[in-house]
Amino acid sequence: MNKGLFLLLAFSLFSVRTTLAQNPDKLLLKDYRPKSIYKIPITAVPKAKFPVIDLHSHPYPKSDAELADWVKTMDEVGIDKTVILSYSTGAKFDSIQKQYSKYGKRFEVWCGFDFTGKDKPGWIKKAVKELERCYKAGARGVGELGDKGLGEFYSLPTAGYGLHIDDARMKPLLQKCAELKMPISIHVAEPYWMYEPMDSTNDGLMNAYQWKIDKTKPGLLGHAALIKTLENAVRDNPKTTFIACHFANSEYDLSILGNLFDKYPNLYADIAARYGETSPIPRYMNSFFKKYQDRLVYGTDMGTSAKMYSTTFRILETLDEHFYEFDQFGYHWYLNGFGLDDETLRKVYRDNALKILMK
Repeated sequence: MNKGLFLLLAFSLFSVRTTLAQNPDKLLLKDYRPKSIYKIPITAVPKAKFPVIDLHSHPYPKSDAELADWVKTMDEVGIDKTVILSYSTGAKFDSIQKQYSKYGKRFEVWCGFDFTGKDKPGWIKKAVKELERCYKAGARGVGELGDKGLGEFYSLPTAGYGLHIDDARMKPLLQKCAELKMPISIHVAEPYWMYEPMDSTNDGLMNAYQWKIDKTKPGLLGHAALIKTLENAVRDNPKTTFIACHFANSEYDLSILGNLFDKYPNLYADIAARYGETSPIPRYMNSFFKKYQDRLVYGTDMGTSAKMYSTTFRILETLDEHFYEFDQFGYHWYLNGFGLDDETLRKVYRDNALKILMK
């Protein structure tokens, strides 16, 4: 076969495959990448309107050079301070704290709880002692704790499976956090799409399938039960400040979070990594932010890129409509801006965080 004929056949096969892939009857949801054709305002927001404190990030950089690049990006986009939720205790926490302390007040590293030996006598005294040690080493908060149904598994070096935040065995740790004025950042449950059937009725299917909850696991607490563990802990520890990560994963019904805010002044919530879940309902979100502007705090939980930050600013600050961002969010739906007013923005971006950090 001569080269020309080979190239012609190869191109023909490629064209057939491409045509089949774009046929709506054959197109896979994971390959659906729509582009908006609306001729409507597109607002670039490279820097936040007001100085920002990010209360939900993690130790993403793997080297000092990457960390230096992150600080440069923070300067460019208007992030004054970032809270690093390390999950960690012991040597791991010490290592992270040492790396980030080089930048002074630009970062604040929070520790985890030490669940090592949690099923043995004397564990809680050791855990409290390690919390005190981490505090003396620079930790000013705890997080991110995480419970998706089987217990506090976001913890290094040892997971706390079997322990929920309202477990009586956790009480001394929660009380010590109150004494040391260490807020607790806690992730309970997952967005509700992850609990719904993984079928054609699930409008968040493309992302939900990746993070779906296996409800067949023995002892697994469901969404409502996990929210209840959070409420129990917040109610029973009124001197401890809690930050519910990701709107308490109640984006599908934010009245759940609103009711908790109404009852418990020691509860806040961060908005990290839930921009994709909430931007389809911008008018509702504008109203919710305005009503609870004193209880919501900015967070990212999505890496360190300038584009990531600018996307969050665009959603919070502008009234842009019907735009897509597939690099950051796993859903196939379009996004909209909330158009928050300046008073609300200042509180969410910075003032509420200061209230928490300066207690």
